[in-house]
Amino acid sequence: MKLYAPLQHAQSSAMRIFSLLKSWTNPPGSGKRDSVPASAQGENPAGGPLPEPHLPLARFRLEFAVPQGAVWRGFAGSAWRGVLGHALKRLVCVARGIDCPDCLLYQSCVYPYIFETPPPPGAEKLSKYPAGPHPFVLAPPWRFDGGEVYELGLTLFGRAHRYLAYVVHALRSSAREGLSGAPRLELLSIRQQMAGGAWTQIFGQNGERLTPLPPEIPAVPPLPARLRLVFETPLRLRDGDGLITPERFAFADLFRNLLRRVSLLTYFHTDTPLETDFRGLSQASRRLEWSRRRLDWRDWTRYSSRQQERLKMGGLVGEAELSGEGLEPFWPYLWLGQWTHAGKGTSMGLGRYRIETHGKLAGDGSGEDAAAE
Repeated sequence: MKLYAPLQHAQSSAMRIFSLLKSWTNPPGSGKRDSVPASAQGENPAGGPLPEPHLPLARFRLEFAVPQGAVWRGFAGSAWRGVLGHALKRLVCVARGIDCPDCLLYQSCVYPYIFETPPPPGAEKLSKYPAGPHPFVLAPPWRFDGGEVYELGLTLFGRAHRYLAYVVHALRSSAREGLSGAPRLELLSIRQQMAGGAWTQIFGQNGERLTPLPPEIPAVPPLPARLRLVFETPLRLRDGDGLITPERFAFADLFRNLLRRVSLLTYFHTDTPLETDFRGLSQASRRLEWSRRRLDWRDWTRYSSRQQERLKMGGLVGEAELSGEGLEPFWPYLWLGQWTHAGKGTSMGLGRYRIETHGKLAGDGSGEDAAAE
């Protein structure tokens, strides 16, 4: 069975997508004034509604037994990502001592597909992108203050679902050995989220086999009148002027990043790459504004063993609210972003947010917050 099939869609389609991606970052004040595109109204310039992104994904919760009294107060996203890479390579590599790009199996091996994600063969025009987006997101808690069970979230996109067993084996063996600054953990069970939102167990300690469900395309609910985005882990975004700070954070900063990320995920990891009015959506997103923002900057650093130094990975945390008016063409991407995350460091759990679609929003006097799972 071929483990990593090269992308089969036309090179011209890839060129079109990436040329449009480059245009998303036209700086404000460049002197160019855009007419209001049809996509600002959720319409396809070619006729009919804009196509929604189709990104099959599978969401899991790995539950580990924790030694009594153990705590793990630092954010462990970088640690989990690092051990996943090392353990996965040990598990599957059959050509020791050879750099992955020089290996005959480079385009058909589980490790580079999951962890390095090289561009497909023949895509010379993608030389600016040494790697595509990884087909996974790890979602550890921001801190663990103790308890009997530690939960690690895991989301796999598109074709990566077929390699779940490899990823689970790598994470379980690493947890047994102990991550940096963490106690030794033993995998108890794995649950998978079903289409309706409920969770079902697909693996346990009592001899059960790993029995995952097929990946699903998340159903997008009706657009609410108002919504709140709660950024739980640092959202690190850049533009031509540098890092996006709480004061400068605009809706377009988030949306353009989501549009690019979803497009690349579908391009690299599914058979249905996103085809939409990229330019029109990007331009239209500049006309939407947050109705309220309560954001802070949260510093966080991680150690890079490859670069042998600590890297700054801080970003935005807090809340931002939107009116549903005029949000129709952007809503599917915002909803999907709860699984894909946004910004830099997504595979290690940064850029995680949830959407609260009703209940008590800022300025309201009643109701309870209701978070979307």
